Amino acid sequence: MFRRLAAVAILSMAFASSALAADAKPHRVAIQVDQNDLQVMNLALGNATNMIQYYRDKKEEVDIDITAYGPGLHMLRADTSPVQDRIKRLKDLVFPGKIQFSACHNTMQNMEKAEGHPIQIVSDATVVPSGVVHLSELQEQGWSYVKP
Repeated sequence: MFRRLAAVAILSMAFASSALAADAKPHRVAIQVDQNDLQVMNLALGNATNMIQYYRDKKEEVDIDITAYGPGLHMLRADTSPVQDRIKRLKDLVFPGKIQFSACHNTMQNMEKAEGHPIQIVSDATVVPSGVVHLSELQEQGWSYVKP
């Protein structure tokens, strides 16, 4: 009888733990890139990769948004990005659905005006109206903020 009660208690705790894990909110992290610096870009991508792997190992969900604006927009420019192959690999192959890249439209417009031609963004990025507003709104929604 005691064994049966112990087994029922252990199974109940296991089911409760699984239910709590399934109901847990995903971790949400916004990473800022505002410098045209390869080290900063690689650090941001490395931070994102490490966080996704850490939470994957713990069987927890995580969503990452890397927002580039100002000189950091070069990270997401199709013509100047030194990390576009790594972005594609992370987005499509390694961590599909876990990482979002956001490009600042205000910065795009300023660069287009200064350079006299349209700016193309890598296909794995989404254009947001304003990078700083986007980061601010994510923080207001409870996202954690990281600046590498």
